[in-house]
Amino acid sequence: MRFLTALLFFCFCLGLAAPASAQGMKLIRDEEIEQILRDFSRPVFEQAGLSPSAVRLVLIEDSSLNAFVAGGQNIFFHTGLILQTKTPAELVGVIAHESGHIASGHLARMQGEVDNANLQALLANLLGFAVAIGSGSGEAGVAINSAAQTLALRGLLRHSRIQESAADQSGVRYLQGASLPVDGFLSFMEVLSGQELLPESQQSEYVRTHPVSQDRVDFLRNVIEQQSNTGKTPASWNDKLAVMQAKLTGFIYPDRALLKKGDSFAERYGRAIAHYRKGNVALALKDIETLIVEQPENPWLHELKGQVLFENGRVNEALAPYGRAVELAPRSGLIAGAYGHALLEAKPARAQDAVRQFERALSIEPKLSRSHHLLAMAYGKLGKEGMSRLHLAEEDLLQGKLSDARTEANLALNALPAGSASRLRALDILESIERAEKRKKNR
Repeated sequence: MRFLTALLFFCFCLGLAAPASAQGMKLIRDEEIEQILRDFSRPVFEQAGLSPSAVRLVLIEDSSLNAFVAGGQNIFFHTGLILQTKTPAELVGVIAHESGHIASGHLARMQGEVDNANLQALLANLLGFAVAIGSGSGEAGVAINSAAQTLALRGLLRHSRIQESAADQSGVRYLQGASLPVDGFLSFMEVLSGQELLPESQQSEYVRTHPVSQDRVDFLRNVIEQQSNTGKTPASWNDKLAVMQAKLTGFIYPDRALLKKGDSFAERYGRAIAHYRKGNVALALKDIETLIVEQPENPWLHELKGQVLFENGRVNEALAPYGRAVELAPRSGLIAGAYGHALLEAKPARAQDAVRQFERALSIEPKLSRSHHLLAMAYGKLGKEGMSRLHLAEEDLLQGKLSDARTEANLALNALPAGSASRLRALDILESIERAEKRKKNR
């Protein structure tokens, strides 16, 4: 899990639980958790007629219980929701409900409620085009601090009771079609059902944006009473949920993770992460090594070992575990980017090898602007100014720094060979900047 460096923190004030002061929120990346969420979601998406690869699953570090859809086929999960979920069936029930909103086009109908230009700006920011910068710890980020934007987004995502009932009905169909249980969604709704009587300030964020009525609870109860086959989640999903919860607890609440004395894989995983987060590097590495012996083909364990070593100044030692993680997870853009960073910082630097890893990372996730920044550094070390400038332009474009992107793209044009693909890309960037500036003028 690259919770700080390669997984990048994104700072926003656009999350639904942001208070009136609009404090920044953090978007986090963890490919192991994302993969588990995708495993849980895939059968539901298939029943909903959604392409599993087209739906983006996003984690927001927030202790409140919430999930929502925004910007088309994007489902956002507060970490609080995952940590408070008691069973995989509860989490899958929420996923099925949110899939109902996507498949029914509820978001498209709500776009008329907000000025379209403002809506697009909100969602572009929310979807993570601002990137961690600066210190290398990844905790620095671009903050969009606007209480007005926060309130606008909350209003946009506030579903009507009719839409909620329709999403429930769709979600039930998806669960039944996938032979998954409905009772988990019911238990989740029962927990929330009493909150509508409370003042809004005391309600969970899920209730504020997804009105919970007794009719909705009764509908789910009737479904369960009438169906002969209630379905079940795969047994392996229990372990996967435990891993997600252990990782999140270890990284976000390390003291809490260290209080868990169980001997399950997930609990030991959480304690290893917690030791690392508390600065107990020797204990963290000892625990990680034990876990690797048990699961030597688990790429996320090798990635974690590389991260612990790298972030504690043992860069050259981090190369082997990162390299192994890349072998085991060749389609992970984040691991490739982390490995490239370690290669770039190694003594002596292995800039050409780093270039290969950053290019691999960007071929998988082209909007990782941090990888563009580090790739520019790698090309700079190799004396390839044109390519270095080109990737600085890519980074600036992704971050919306149009003036800086134009400067870097023009410098790239002066250094890149005529007719080369990289020179054509620099011209494309300049055209993209012109289009973006025209859109701003026309607002």
